[in-house]
Amino acid sequence: MLAPWVTKELKTADLKDERLNARLREVLSQFAARPTASIPAACGGRAEMEAAYRLFDNDQVTFENILESHCRVTCERIAAQDVVILAQDTTEVDLTRPEQQVRGAGPLNEGTRWGALLHLLHAFTPDGTPLGTVHAVPWVRDQTPRPALTGAGRAAIPLEEKESYRWVVALRRAQEEALRQPGTRIICVADSEADIYELLAEGSDASQAAEWIIRAGQNRALQPSAKPGPPAHLREEPLRQPVLFTHTISVRGRKAKVACCQRGRQQPRRSRQTEVEVRAACVTLRAPWRPGQKLPSVSVHVVLVREPNPPQGDEAVEWILLTSLPIEHLEQVRQVVEYYCVRWMLEVFFRTLKTGCRAEERRFEQIDRQLRCLAVYLIVTWRTLYVCRLGRRCPEISCDVIFEPSEWKAVYRIVRNKTPPRKPPALGEMVRMVAQLGGYVHRRRSDPPGPQTVWLGLQRMHDFARCWETFGPGAKSPP
Repeated sequence: MLAPWVTKELKTADLKDERLNARLREVLSQFAARPTASIPAACGGRAEMEAAYRLFDNDQVTFENILESHCRVTCERIAAQDVVILAQDTTEVDLTRPEQQVRGAGPLNEGTRWGALLHLLHAFTPDGTPLGTVHAVPWVRDQTPRPALTGAGRAAIPLEEKESYRWVVALRRAQEEALRQPGTRIICVADSEADIYELLAEGSDASQAAEWIIRAGQNRALQPSAKPGPPAHLREEPLRQPVLFTHTISVRGRKAKVACCQRGRQQPRRSRQTEVEVRAACVTLRAPWRPGQKLPSVSVHVVLVREPNPPQGDEAVEWILLTSLPIEHLEQVRQVVEYYCVRWMLEVFFRTLKTGCRAEERRFEQIDRQLRCLAVYLIVTWRTLYVCRLGRRCPEISCDVIFEPSEWKAVYRIVRNKTPPRKPPALGEMVRMVAQLGGYVHRRRSDPPGPQTVWLGLQRMHDFARCWETFGPGAKSPP
């Protein structure tokens, strides 16, 4: 059974052969129906399984052309929004095997873990509803590591030859999309790994169409002032400003990855709700030295989010957000913080990709086949999160905007043990029923279901829908 949404999502798919296009649609529909299952279990039969493996082994099929149609439809969804957050980040695709390693995989650390890396630019609404992938680049590191370089040696390497150039490429892709979608305000958001001076300089160009928010990863020097004294640094300026407002945030707990690391962001902390103070300032950054070129100084807006009273023994929460967005009024500063918080949804996306879709556990002998399969699971992950978040964003709309009659009727009959009504239930109600199939406990004051119970419930829903179509009230009589 080909899911109707798959037809829409892959309507412009072009794998240079209509048979391959049809096979891609079937594989996506099968994988989306059983995201946690192995490929043989998801395909449901030997012939379908072999066809899926042949698809991933075909040289005409690439990571890029699998995603191409989905990216185009994502841009259509972007055009329908007033504001869109384009969050970018990198994740490791760990393909380490206990015995035989995947051919073509590269090192993820000093040679104990092997796999690929994926840099993603994904679109979200301001409330965190995923719209789809806009830009995705996988790559494999060279198996021969570069010699360790000092600070001056690293600075001498052109940015285009570094892995960090991916952040600039993704920002440019966001700028292109902003030019194509003049009716949509596009804001590119990135974590502290994107704190690259060349990226800040490019983003500050007045001709750029997209706005941006980047979390600072270093306390950069500011342009010298006329006042005598030591040079000022980035963190000091907003600390001189008054507190504009306080904001309550959820802090995720973490464990130290390396016991000897002294960096604040690597220290352990407990999960908690905490109140932070928010300040803002305008600064001009001093350009760093680069061999053979002179970089311009860059004026940016700074929003400092700081926890004044952390629990004893915990590192204080502190974000220094650099942005091109205006900060003249309190609501504009509040908006910067809220937009940056949407970036966390990309972490949820990666978790769903790896835990829900088990993308790292697919068994392929070659890296090219693994990456083609990964492209399919990127679409599956979007669809799973989209159903979950849309149920929160638009709980009152009819569920038939997402679910087919056989799907919602079968789930209703199983969960409620009643005859399905003529009118489809609300989407929020339907998503909760699907999540109940995945283990969600529905109470009067319980939180909305999360991605895990939804992806498990969607898997069972598919089986019930097949039975409904085959044996249910609307089934065709056998000849």
